[in-house]
Parts: sequence; structure tokens; C-alpha cells
Amino acid sequence: MEEQNFSIDINTGKLLEWLISRRHCNKDWHTKVLVIREKINNAIQDMPEHDDIAKLLSGTYINYFHCLKIVEILKETEADTKNVFGRYGSQRMKDWQEIVKMYEKDNVYLAEVAQILIRNVNYEVPSTKKQIQKLEQTQIDLDKKEVEYKKSENTARSEFNLLCKQLGIPGEHIKQELAEKVKELPEIYENIAKKSKSLEKATEFYSGFVNYTLGRLHDGGCVPMVKYVIEKGNTTTYEWIYGEPPLSISEPPLNVKTDEDLANRKVEDTENAEIDFGEIDFNVDVDLGGDINLEGEGNIDWGEGNVEEVALEDIDFNVSLEESGIVVEAAGHEGGVASGSEAYTVLDNTSTRSDFMNQLFELEAFLKLRLYELKVDDRVNFLSFSQFHDSSSVLQYSNLENTQNMLDNVQVVLSQMLDTKVQHLHNIKHSARYMDVLATTLKQKLSLVDKMIALQNAMKQKKKDAAREVESLQPLLQCIIQRTKELQTQIEQDISKKYKNRIVHLTGGISTL
Repeated sequence: MEEQNFSIDINTGKLLEWLISRRHCNKDWHTKVLVIREKINNAIQDMPEHDDIAKLLSGTYINYFHCLKIVEILKETEADTKNVFGRYGSQRMKDWQEIVKMYEKDNVYLAEVAQILIRNVNYEVPSTKKQIQKLEQTQIDLDKKEVEYKKSENTARSEFNLLCKQLGIPGEHIKQELAEKVKELPEIYENIAKKSKSLEKATEFYSGFVNYTLGRLHDGGCVPMVKYVIEKGNTTTYEWIYGEPPLSISEPPLNVKTDEDLANRKVEDTENAEIDFGEIDFNVDVDLGGDINLEGEGNIDWGEGNVEEVALEDIDFNVSLEESGIVVEAAGHEGGVASGSEAYTVLDNTSTRSDFMNQLFELEAFLKLRLYELKVDDRVNFLSFSQFHDSSSVLQYSNLENTQNMLDNVQVVLSQMLDTKVQHLHNIKHSARYMDVLATTLKQKLSLVDKMIALQNAMKQKKKDAAREVESLQPLLQCIIQRTKELQTQIEQDISKKYKNRIVHLTGGISTL
């Protein structure tokens, strides 16, 4: 009686070793199991339709205890095959009864279920849990990637919109829109030229200061291009060079190829692949004037003439154009045609435009220095500017407010010339390749946006796939845990019967997972 009060504790991982060491099972049990498994596979092929059997055979590995339940169910379904001696004539019943007997011989079933329990506890349940955790972590990682791709999409879209805003285009047909925007340059430069008139006092102040400092007029004058734009406006480069406007202007055509132009060019090349010149008559009479005798030996009769030898020293090369009757229209005079780079306006011509901007920077630097000197101590300021008592009125009456106003005017004009849109349009007009580079940059931004959207959709789809897989694994995990708990209880009860119903505990089992 006292012995039954002591429980038998067996570590689940060493259950099979314990059964063999206690000689409940033989070491060669696995060879006999192979034969039994083959019979089970054959018997399953012929089973009656029964809900309990279908539930029993689903989602788990069939073991000895399942076979016992199947035999009990077959006692109901095959009851009409039972004879007077209590034996069943059904082959199904005979097959499963034979399987149960083979399991019970040498306790083969106990070794097999012990191995199944160990495998479930050590591998099946942990592996399934690990797989679920991995899928859940995958969903978290995919969420992070989706956020990153969204951020990249927003960045690329913002850069595209910002560049389009700077260029003043919607960005739907990039090259066509840029070609249209280039036509706005003359108006833009005209407005800048008008704004430059506000720099007159600044240029006078600068010139007066330089001339007074040098004690003479500055060679070539100070900021001549700025002064010219103030006085003449945005004239052609021709007029800047020669001092008078041309009679006609032949500006180089805008070398901009849009996508539509390229498409039309391809169509024209296809249509003009074969050209029919028709019938050409090369027998054309040409009147060269005078009498030309090509008869005889083909010598030309030049008529009677008197040819004298003339020495080079006897020739007078000092002949005036008027005496010779030759009229030459010199460049820059009446009848001149502004062509090439001379046809561009001074603010549009790359060379004169650069001079204009450099002189604006020069003027800005001078005014900043003057402004700094005006802001220092009043005594120092008085001593510094008292030297200009015999200078021009512009220098004598310059103060902090006037200088600041002049600097503001210079910076306004400079900012308009340095405007991103103006620089882009200028480069497009004067560089055929620049438009291609700019359009390619914008298209790459849009392409990156599309790519990021596609990657976000891919991440969402992968998350859905991972979530579906988790949903399918969760019921499987619960099923394995439930069947493992049942198997653990059945093994404990079976071993308990062999030890006079002593309590048996399988430690380290499914409850620890």
C-alpha cells in the first residue's frame, strides 16, 4: 500500500531508454514497426465513411491508441458481419485486429508512442512555434521596409515636384513643356533689364569712389556691362560690340528636340526611304556668253588680243576702294546683319551674361564693404568720410540708408539672374544636351516613384502571404499540442497499469514548452 503512494517520475526525453532498460520493450522494436506501418497504410485504403474515423485520421500520425479507437468504431459499422461465435467476417475488422495484436506483441506500441512523444516535444512543437515566430518577425520587417519605401517615394516625388515648380512646368510632357518655357526668356531678361535701372546710383557711387581713390578715371570704366544695360537695356550683342543696332537679326534656331519631334522624324525617315527623282534631262544648252569655238582640235578662240608682259614693280597696289568702284559694307555699319552669338541679347549671350553677373557681384561686394564701414563707430565713420569733402556729391551724401537701398537693389537683380528657373532655361537654350539630361533626371524621379510604389505593393503582398501562413500554422500547432498531451496521458496510464496503478509523471513534457 505504501509503494502505491510513491509516484514514478520519468523524463520525457529519456522515456524510450527507460522502457528498454526496464525490458518493457525490445531494442529491435523499430524493425517490427515497419511491418505494422505497411499494414496500416494498406488498411486505410478501405475504410467506411464515418465522421469519427475521418476526424481520427486527420492531422496526426496514427498510433496504437488510434487503432484501438478504430476497432471500436468498426464494431458498430461492421456489426452485421458478426457470426454466432462472435467473430467478424469483415476483412476490415480482421486487418485492424491483426494490427492491434502486432502492436501489443513485445509492447511495440509503447516504444513507438514514446518515440512519437519525444519527437513532438523536442522537435515538432518547437519547430512549428519557431516557424510562426519567424513569420511574425518577417511581417514586422516587411512593415519597416514598406515605411522606408514610402519615405523614398515621398522624397523622389518631392524632388520631382520641386524641380517642376522651379521650372514652372506641370511635368506631364517634359520636353515639350521645357521647349515652351524657353520662349519666356526674352520677357524675363527684359524685366531684369528694366529692374537694372534702379542700379544707376549704385554704379555712380562705385565709379565715383574708384575714380576718387585712383585720382583719375578708371581705365575702361567700372562695371561697363551693368552701365550699358542700365542705359541701353537688353540690346543685341551686335549693338554692344559695334555701338549701333543691326538692320536685321538672324538668331540661331533653338536646338531643342522634343519626343514629338523625334517621333515625327522617324515617320519622315520611313516615308522618305525611297525617293523617285523622275526623268532628268542632262542635255541642257548653256549660254556662256561670247563666241566659243570648240570645233577642230578643241582649242578655244579668244579672239585677237595684245598680251604684254607686266612687271610686278610696275603695278600700283595702293588703289582706294572708291577708285576701284568696289563697295564694302563693314561689320557694325548700316546694312549689318546680327547673326550667330551676336544675335543674342547681352543678357542671353553666355559671354556678356557672365560679365554682367560678375560685375553685379563686384558691385555687391563693394556696397557690403561700404555698409560695414558705415556701421562702425561714428567717430571713425566721420574721419573716414570726411576725406571726401572735395569729391562728388554721390560720395559726400552717402549714408547708411542710401547704401543699404543700393545694396538691396543690386541683390534683387542678382537674385533674378541667379534664379534656378532662369539658369535652367538659359542652359536648355544654349546646350542641346542639357535638356536631355534635365528631362532624364525628371523621368528618373518619376521612375523611382513608380519603383517605390511597386516595392510597397510587393511588401504588402508578402505580409498577406506571411499572415495567411501564420493562420494556417496556428491550428496545426494547437492540434499537435493537444494530441501530444493526449498521448502523454495515455502513456502515463499505460505504464501505471504495469506498476499496480502507481501514479506516473512524464516530466519535461509538453507543459514545459
